[in-house]
Amino acid sequence: MKTKDFLQITDLDREEIIEIFDFTLKLKRDLKKGKHYSFLRKKTLAMIFEKSSTRTRVSFEVGIQQLGGFSLFLSGNDIQIGRGESLQDTAMVLSRYVDAIMIRTFRHENVIALAKNATIPVINGLSDTSHPCQSLTDYYTIYENNRNLPKVKLAYIGDGNNVANSLLLGAPILGINFSIATPKGYGPEKEIAKQAHALAAKTGSRIFITHDIDEAIKGADYLYTDVWTSMGQEKEAQKRKKDFKKYRITRDILKKCAPNCKIMHCLPAHRGEEIDADVIDSEQSIVFDQAENRLHVQKAVMCALIGKK
Repeated sequence: MKTKDFLQITDLDREEIIEIFDFTLKLKRDLKKGKHYSFLRKKTLAMIFEKSSTRTRVSFEVGIQQLGGFSLFLSGNDIQIGRGESLQDTAMVLSRYVDAIMIRTFRHENVIALAKNATIPVINGLSDTSHPCQSLTDYYTIYENNRNLPKVKLAYIGDGNNVANSLLLGAPILGINFSIATPKGYGPEKEIAKQAHALAAKTGSRIFITHDIDEAIKGADYLYTDVWTSMGQEKEAQKRKKDFKKYRITRDILKKCAPNCKIMHCLPAHRGEEIDADVIDSEQSIVFDQAENRLHVQKAVMCALIGKK
C-alpha cells in the first residue's frame, strides 16, 4: 500500500484493491485447506474500542492470530483516553509498544488525529463518517461472485450512514455502478457525494442518489441495506422507524431488481425493520459471506500494512 494507514476507502486505488482481493482469495482458500501462514509473526495489533462490536473485534483478533501475531483489546475504560489523555500522547506511546493500531470510534477526527501522531499504521475499524473495512469486504464479496465489476450494479436502500458513505466512494474506484435511495434528510454526506461523482467522472462509473426506491433498485445485481438507527442515535430510534418505514427490503422489493439479485447487509440486522427475515435467510442472501469475509479481507490489509516486506 502506498499509504501508511487505512483510514478510508479512497486511501487505495483500484490496482491496490484488486491486489488485496486476490491475496484475500488466496488466504481464504488456503485456510479452508488447513494451510496457515505466519506473515505477522510476533506482530502486535492494539485495538481501541470506543464503540462495542462483534464482527470487528472477533475478525481482527482471530485474523492476526491466524497469521502468527497478537492483539490487545483496549476499551475506553482500559486506557487513559477515557480519563482525558490526548490522542496525540496515546498514539506516540502505542507506537513504541505495538506494530499497528485499529480504532473503532465515534468522531472520524479521532481516527485522523491518531494516524497523524502515530509512527505505525492505523486502521479505521469504524467512525461515524467512514467504515472502510466493511466496504472493502463488501466489494470483495461481490468480486468473489463477479469479476467483471464494471457490469455490476449495487443498490443501497436506507440510511446514508458511514457504510453508505464508504460504499459510495468505493464504487467509482472499482468502476461499479451504484445507486442509493434514502428518505429525505438522510442522504449521504454532501462532500462525500461530490467526491464520488468526481471519481465516477474519471472511471465511467454511474452514481445515482435519490429518494425513490424503485428508481434506485431497477436492474440491481446486488441489493444492500443497514440498520436504520446506528450506535449513538438511540434517541432518534422512534422517529427513524417512522421515517424509514417504506425503506424495508421485502420479497416484493426484491422482485423489482435484476433476476437472482443478491442480498447484502453488514450486520447486525434488525429483522422485520430494515429487512424481512425471509429475505435475509433466502438463497439469494450473501449476508453471512460478507460477515465471514471481514476476517479474510482484514488479514490481507494487515499483511499489506505491517507484514514483512
